[in-house]
Amino acid sequence: MLSTTTESMGKITTTLVITNRADQVLTARGFIPPQEVRSITLNDVLVDTGATTLCLPPEAIAQLGLELLKEVDVETATGIGKARIFQDAKVSLLGREGTFECLELPGGRSALLGVIPLEALGIELDLQNQRLIVLPISPTQTYLTIL
Repeated sequence: MLSTTTESMGKITTTLVITNRADQVLTARGFIPPQEVRSITLNDVLVDTGATTLCLPPEAIAQLGLELLKEVDVETATGIGKARIFQDAKVSLLGREGTFECLELPGGRSALLGVIPLEALGIELDLQNQRLIVLPISPTQTYLTIL
């Protein structure tokens, strides 16, 4: 089971398993064996409501073999800059899975989990208790809406 922890300064961190979704598709179609699907486990990933999406260091992106999607302008603490977006990062967190784009962080920076993957996975921050909450998805109650 994946865990979520808090640190003394009130930061929420978690463990993520990230898999190359394109590799999984190739396995399902019989092009590569299952043992060739690239996947990594990242510990102490900061849950960051100031980040929009999943943010990974270049080493993690290279290890996963993610494909470049585009280059974009991003706002950082030091101003507007360029960043690369990669595709097909399948995130597993607290029993939920989803496939997302990820932004490449400058070298040496730790991974960040932003608000878009959290919302899509139905996971909220409980800031008072400094933990993550898995929202319900059942026949009687669900976080997914079509209104």
